[in-house]
Formats: sequence, C-alpha cells, structure tokens
Amino acid sequence: METPDLTKQRIKEYLQAGKRFDDRKYDEFREIKIETGVSKKAEGSARIHVGKTDLVVGIKMDVGTPYPDSLDSGNISVTAELIPLSSDRFEFGPPSIESIEIARVVDRGIRESKFIDLKKLCIKEGEKVWNVFIDIYILNHDGNLIDAATMAAVAALKSSKIPKYDEEKEKVLFGEWTDKKMPLTKENMMECTVHKIGDKFLVDPTIEEEDASDARVTIAIADGVIHAMQKGNSQELKIEEFYEIIDLAEKTIKKLSSKAEKIK
Repeated sequence: METPDLTKQRIKEYLQAGKRFDDRKYDEFREIKIETGVSKKAEGSARIHVGKTDLVVGIKMDVGTPYPDSLDSGNISVTAELIPLSSDRFEFGPPSIESIEIARVVDRGIRESKFIDLKKLCIKEGEKVWNVFIDIYILNHDGNLIDAATMAAVAALKSSKIPKYDEEKEKVLFGEWTDKKMPLTKENMMECTVHKIGDKFLVDPTIEEEDASDARVTIAIADGVIHAMQKGNSQELKIEEFYEIIDLAEKTIKKLSSKAEKIK
C-alpha cells in the first residue's frame, strides 16, 4: 500500500505529464447525477452524485422573528454534517472545521448572490418571517464536497414549496404545503473550486487529489457574475495565477450550467 506522500508525488508526476489517474482533463468534472424530491418530509430535497461523492441536501422552513438589521426579510441557515459512514476521516462529535467551512462557503454563495428573495419570506414586518434551513448530509466522501453541496442545495431550493401557516394559531402545518415555491431571483447559482497542484490547475478533485492540493479557490457565480470567493490551503497565489483560476472557474460553470438548467 502506498503512503500518502507517495500518492501525492505520483499525482503531481501525472499532472506534469498532462494526465489524471482517472484520465479526465484538468477542466473536466466526473459524471454528475442529481435527483430531487428524495425526502417526503422536507420542503425540498436533492441527492447528488459527483463520481463517487454522494450527498443529500434537505430544506426545512419554520416561522421566527427577523434579525434587527433586516426586519422585512427572512433568514437562512446552512449546516453540514460529515457522518463517519461517509469517510474514515470523520468522527462523531461537535462540528469539525471542515464541516463548518463547507456550510459557510455554501451559505456565502447563496447569500451574496441573493439567490433567495428574502424579502418575499416576510410574513409581518418586524415580527414574523420564514426561516430557511439548508441541511447538508455527506453520505460518501470522494472529494469536492463544496461544489457538490452547492449544486444539491440549489437543486433542493428550486424544488422547494412553502408550507402552510395557520395565522390564527401561529403554527406551521408541517407536512402540508402551499402551491408557492421558494422565491428565487435567479435561474441558477454554482460554485467551482479550482485546485493548484504543483503548477497545474484542475477542477473536481478526487479525495487523493485534494490531499495533494497546494492551494484552492472556490468561486460562486450566478448569471455570469462573481459573487463570492474562498481561498483555502496554505500556499500563496500569484496575481496571474488567480486570473487563471477565475478563467477556469467561469468556463467550467458555463459547461455545467446546461446540467443544472434541467432541474426545475
């Protein structure tokens, strides 16, 4: 069995020769499969496979009070759970740094792109608004969790319906839905994480490629506009490398958009 350091070395040698272990191109994603409506209890849900990476996103809604600085807007909250059955790297216990980062980066892309029209989730200004909970559950970890989670979250939101609310009893009638869909402002929003390994840049890494990554940048794009970025790993990036990363992310998202447009 190879040591992790030897695997990293082989990956870098392959990339220098213009190859990846699974014969993909640098800008090529693994096969993507998305299924919506996988939960009968959630307001919206989606399951995604990106290669062997497998995760589920569920949307739940409840009524609460608005934040003091946004009295006429609903709230969103994103959580990610890395359960041990998905990888021997995860353990039971408090949220790990990795799970917190996944949740925050997905949240930032949705929030900064204004993908959800939060003002339309206001029931009574200053008193009652809808809270949207986006819960991510990793079932199998084989790399690129942020991009996969974002695609599944967007698919789940696009399939969501607002539950019924009894104003007299001030009670959400869970399990009963209106014909109103989640108020979205855009057809789609995607995040693409570009990894630098050696002097090469690639997308959709397997878990072994992630281990070999020197630097990574996640870019959230909607309607051709960049709304958020997240830098990861320790190595610094030159300005010209950053431009190369942006260019690769934009081209990759354009190619992936046709897949996402099929989700209604």
